[in-house]
Amino acid sequence: MKVLVEKHKLATRWFHWLNFPILSLMIYSGLLIYWANDVYTVGVGGLTVFHFFPDWVYESLGLGRKLSKGMALHFAFGWLFAFNGIAYVLYTALSGEWRELVPQKKSFAEALEVVKHDLGLKVPLPAQGNYNAAQRITYSAIIVMGALSLISGLAIYKPIQLNWLAGLLGGYKAARFEHFWLTMGYLGFFLIHIGQVIKAGWPNFRSMVTGFDLADAAEVKNVE
Repeated sequence: MKVLVEKHKLATRWFHWLNFPILSLMIYSGLLIYWANDVYTVGVGGLTVFHFFPDWVYESLGLGRKLSKGMALHFAFGWLFAFNGIAYVLYTALSGEWRELVPQKKSFAEALEVVKHDLGLKVPLPAQGNYNAAQRITYSAIIVMGALSLISGLAIYKPIQLNWLAGLLGGYKAARFEHFWLTMGYLGFFLIHIGQVIKAGWPNFRSMVTGFDLADAAEVKNVE
């Protein structure tokens, strides 16, 4: 027999669903700003393999010639991103939920098993609670990335007033470079995360919306 069990607290779901549109707007507005000076490439020596970004990307997404709009949106939603992130960290610390998120000694070894399982290899999935080992590592990394984005963003925003901060990051150019690649990291996380949600199926998505999931009554009784 199946019974309803609480899987995600209201606060966890609130921070999750609030952060998604905020971070999406931050990435969008950041690209509007980056358009004005898109200097980063991937290559070897004088050979450019890929330039961030080709003109068709800007044209198809309507990103060009909107620098002032991008800066206004980025600075406005940047504060919401910061407040939401700080509130989330404080909540996880005070509620004790950090115990389910912080990687353990065995997490890195188990994360490899999770990746193999997700790739379709015949590897059993390690025992997990609300979050598996790979999710513990990824979600903890996202929190660190968020903090670094705020720090590097402030260094770029006020490079003269906060010259000491920019200096700690290697200077203005280095801070901008770090800020850019953190953004690329978010994009990569989005793609992988959405793919995992689709792979996990409707029950997993539903539990993040409602907070509850169906579980075998016998298993729930054993846990209690």
